[in-house]
Amino acid sequence: MSGLRPREPLQGRIVRVEPIAEPHREGLRQAAEREPQIHRFTGMYLVGFERWFDEALASETEVPFVVHVDGRPVGSTRFLNVEPFHRRTEIGWTWLERPQWGTGVNIETKYLLLRHAFEDWGAMRVEFKTDARNLRVRGALLGIGATFEGIFRKHMVLPDSIRDSAWYAIVDDDWPRVKGLLERKIEEQTRPE
Repeated sequence: MSGLRPREPLQGRIVRVEPIAEPHREGLRQAAEREPQIHRFTGMYLVGFERWFDEALASETEVPFVVHVDGRPVGSTRFLNVEPFHRRTEIGWTWLERPQWGTGVNIETKYLLLRHAFEDWGAMRVEFKTDARNLRVRGALLGIGATFEGIFRKHMVLPDSIRDSAWYAIVDDDWPRVKGLLERKIEEQTRPE
């Protein structure tokens, strides 16, 4: 697990991604509570902010991160389902404040995490899964170059439904192409007007 936990924050042009820590609690709570409906497809929807944050802080099997823009927490993501022997992990539990959508924050966050996983940790495969009904996220995963691998039917029980999960992945053979795609998208998003 320690290999996936970066020694320094992952710094991009518009975001800084760093492992979650207690000092992030209040700022992240404010970001999470601005628009609670964005958590419809996240674990926070199931357990509430305090429990979600406490579990993230205490996790020994995942690497949760805080996403910062202009020094302020605007969301979270994490590495989970880490399998060092198989050189595989998943990026998930991602959420961002609605004003960050379409600004390049998600693209750059994914880029930094993918670059760290493939180039620093030596990942062979990075997976993503989402509720099959979450068409916005499914489109975003295709937009970052992930390959759709199928639907796992009746994959999870939610409080109000049974979830089918859509699975996506990027493998090390894909990484040079995906890296170039993401770098071009970041350049377009951050170019001064």
